[in-house]
Amino acid sequence: MTDNTFPVQASQGTGDHTSQMAAEIAMQPEALARTLDTMLPLRPEIARLAEGRRWVLFIARGSSDNASICARYLTEIHAGRSAALAAPSIPNLYGAKRDLSDTLAVAVSQSGSTQEIVDAASWAKECGAATVAITNIADSPLARTADLALITQAGRELAVPATKTFTTQVAALSVLVDALAPTAGTLDAAFARVPEAAAAMLQTDGEVLDEMVEVLSKTDEVLSSGRGITFGTTLEAALKLEETCLRPVRGLSYADLKHGPMAIVDAELATLLVAAPEGPTLPGLIDLANQIRSTGSPVLGIGGNGDFREACDLAVPGPDLPEALAPIVLPIPVQLMVERLARTLGLNPDAPRGLKKVTQTD
Repeated sequence: MTDNTFPVQASQGTGDHTSQMAAEIAMQPEALARTLDTMLPLRPEIARLAEGRRWVLFIARGSSDNASICARYLTEIHAGRSAALAAPSIPNLYGAKRDLSDTLAVAVSQSGSTQEIVDAASWAKECGAATVAITNIADSPLARTADLALITQAGRELAVPATKTFTTQVAALSVLVDALAPTAGTLDAAFARVPEAAAAMLQTDGEVLDEMVEVLSKTDEVLSSGRGITFGTTLEAALKLEETCLRPVRGLSYADLKHGPMAIVDAELATLLVAAPEGPTLPGLIDLANQIRSTGSPVLGIGGNGDFREACDLAVPGPDLPEALAPIVLPIPVQLMVERLARTLGLNPDAPRGLKKVTQTD
């Protein structure tokens, strides 16, 4: 018999959890409260650094890249500035030079020690960009490289899959974007509700999550889809299923899904849809859920509104937050589901096969 229970290190003070990952998922309300308390007063300093710079360039990999995708949408919608995701191979492999004098470069790394990201941030600075680091480690190389370091307050994360470091990154990025908005502070009432919303997400119906786990445990084919501000959450859900549960998952915008890949959707494949509680992408996701169900593919929904959840086979509510800030805590039900699925499959969610906490690339 496979033992699916893995010890939690008592030093974390998290109580009785089945894995370190579960313990760290439970820490997120407090981690988010600390992070927002630290970040919100820094908005004037962020605004001064970005003054006169029209572009925002996000530099990241892995989960940090997914957090940056959420921020890229928010930058263009809320702050009204053009934004893009950097390709670190441009400086690190091709050695291309760019004029970034009108750019704010934001490098995002949980450890702050991924050399590829540190080197790309240094390159951006040499090319004239003002640089911000978002990391969980204050004395990391990335923090020392940047003009301004925003240190998330997640505390030490021992499980390899990023949970509290991911949501605190999204929170820090959301504060940064709000600092760039024509009028900073319009999201303050919603920021104040984030820790409470995270606590509510921890209370997601366990029976429904178990039913989702049962569906996912019976297939090796999974599709994750969404669109807009929560698209980064969609990709993070795919990554978590891949790295923690060894399930190959394709993460696609529903707009891209309709351009050909819809042909692969059938009863052999499970579909995970991620939606904000409101916003212009929601009607399309409701239509997509109905279309996918007609193929026989079981549809699992995270978030959305009542109509969205009704269109899914199984669904759990998302946070009581506006679309702009929903990505901060919307990943929590996904994390809970993934941790349960890993144990159901006899896997250790704390230490996925072949992965380390800090990943180095060339």
